[in-house]
Amino acid sequence: MAFGRRNEEEVKLEDTKIWVCTSDKCKCWIRDNFKSSDVPLCPICKSEMTLTTRQLQVVPNHSKNFM
Repeated sequence: MAFGRRNEEEVKLEDTKIWVCTSDKCKCWIRDNFKSSDVPLCPICKSEMTLTTRQLQVVPNHSKNFM
């Protein structure tokens, strides 16, 4: 039985470029490889976003619409 078994696979983390909302009231962020334009606006509050980095799990984007 596999009940209670944990995933033994190691989570791979790396420095990832992200865009963070500049609004104090919003906590939204987007991975750089998932953005919809060169300089994205926040999808939640439409404020400007700034580029930064964060240690995140690797998530590849296989979309054909990727910029």
